[in-house]
Amino acid sequence: MSLINRFKNKNESFRMFYQEAELKTSLGEKLISWFPTTPRDYIVVFIGTDRSTGDALGPLAGSLFSSLNPKHLTIYGTLHQPVHATNLQDYLDKIKSKHRNPFIIAIDACLGKNTSIGQLIAGTGPISPGAALNKRLPDVGDIHVTGVVNISGFMEYAVLQNTRLSIVMDMATKISELLAYIDQRLCYQHTQPAIVLPINKEKTM
Repeated sequence: MSLINRFKNKNESFRMFYQEAELKTSLGEKLISWFPTTPRDYIVVFIGTDRSTGDALGPLAGSLFSSLNPKHLTIYGTLHQPVHATNLQDYLDKIKSKHRNPFIIAIDACLGKNTSIGQLIAGTGPISPGAALNKRLPDVGDIHVTGVVNISGFMEYAVLQNTRLSIVMDMATKISELLAYIDQRLCYQHTQPAIVLPINKEKTM
């Protein structure tokens, strides 16, 4: 189970509430600014389980994004094939063996302050799934986006189980739209992995 992201180092972060009108472009451009300058295989790992409402943010977002048929971002983690505590290492091994020089975007739910519920928090560096429950799981991601779905600090399992599905679904939809925006900014050059296209300001207005 994935709850709170904790960083080994002091990395850059950026947060916005999912209802904000400029979320897709502002958060999307921030994430793109952290992309490598050389072409890579871009992977999105959606972490979580469909057996807990709050922790279903990742798989929900993965399924919604998959339905948009992205061209340049490879998806791991959906409602039908979730990436969770018991298979996370297997998926990371698969990614390492299958993809050339992968650049991983980790997507996960987290708990936080009451005033932070509804925020999408993007950051550089990996997340540590399950850290709040003292689970030893591998760190995931070159960059990440976590969604604050409920309040932390007391009976986290129960809190996740009683998280409103409406907010989780709305946040998952915004995450899928955010990733679709990023996917549209990528292209392939012949047989090379994806690179970032320059922004077309007219299309984003």
